[in-house]
Amino acid sequence: MSNDLDLARMRRDRHKKVVDALDAQGLVAAVLLGQPAVAYAVGARAPAADAARAAHQRMIAIVSADGDAPHLYTTFPEGVPPELPADHVHGALSVEWSEGAEALRDALPDGPIALDEYTMPIHAALDGREIADATALLSTCKIVKTADELECIRRAQSLNEEAMLAVEPLVAPAVRGTELSGAFLRRIFELGATANTVDPIWQVMPARVADGPYSATGDVVFPTPTTDRQLAAGDVIWVDTGIEYEGYASDFGCTFVAGGPEARHRDQAVRWREIVDRCFDVLKPGATAGDLVRAASRDERRRPWLPHLYLAHGIGTNSAEMPLVGTDLGDDFDDTLVLAPGMVLVFEPVVWDDGEAGFRAEEIVAVTDDGYERLSARDGGPRG
Repeated sequence: MSNDLDLARMRRDRHKKVVDALDAQGLVAAVLLGQPAVAYAVGARAPAADAARAAHQRMIAIVSADGDAPHLYTTFPEGVPPELPADHVHGALSVEWSEGAEALRDALPDGPIALDEYTMPIHAALDGREIADATALLSTCKIVKTADELECIRRAQSLNEEAMLAVEPLVAPAVRGTELSGAFLRRIFELGATANTVDPIWQVMPARVADGPYSATGDVVFPTPTTDRQLAAGDVIWVDTGIEYEGYASDFGCTFVAGGPEARHRDQAVRWREIVDRCFDVLKPGATAGDLVRAASRDERRRPWLPHLYLAHGIGTNSAEMPLVGTDLGDDFDDTLVLAPGMVLVFEPVVWDDGEAGFRAEEIVAVTDDGYERLSARDGGPRG
């Protein structure tokens, strides 16, 4: 973790991106209720909250197109970035009620705005206002990462991978998935992670699709919640974990085999590596997501990824964000998505042999001026 990282510079760069995007679309302000959106545009953070309370304790940000410092409404002043002026930090607004929604409305400048989430009182309070989609606006800002953002993702992934080293020796028959979660969560915070964004998944995969959880699509189901079921010798375990460093997510996927992998598991891992390497052969600025899809599919009987997920997805302040590669939006969408330096991709193909389960792992890369750079250091296995 020796690479240069300047968090204040990162926040300034992100704020400028949002201001420029507002100006380009003729909008006077962005009103942000989604917590990853607020974290991106303002650099603020809030403690995790359970689902029943998260909406009532969330931060709200107003970013204006005039370039002035954002206004932040929060119950957690400790999470406010130090450069935000004190008179731009306010107490939380309960926008699930008319009083809070109207106070938010009254704080807005006149003119068209962007908004990422509604509550019914906000909908009523903003009736008649011209409103654009702030989620789409932020996607254009977030898709290309700065050097500081790339370093945060690299550090988050490094912590995730290092924590997994403490879990790997524990994967054995009679161990429960909940025990693995406890070991992982304890270790990530010892190492300096700032949040856990994905409940650790240790999914025992069926040998056949028909043996597993019900699948409406006829394909293998992943992910499902971790349970306290004891592992058995030979269990194929698909792993998925995600932690944050300074607001940026990581994504670690691998395949464990309780009791150790056999030849068929190693063969599946080799085939997975070949799929990813074919993608890497065409991965460079100017290539399209369609090029990646065709490279991954070239030697396969079927598309080698879960159809309800992706061949690859972006990552940043969200654990999955643009660019999205190989989705159900189809080939035309993939061919219009052109790769550029600073884009980040998490590749997650799947090799599945019905009757012998399958292999899944994830690898993170950033597009560079002339190719790509790995942000993850470990491949997926197999291990056990």
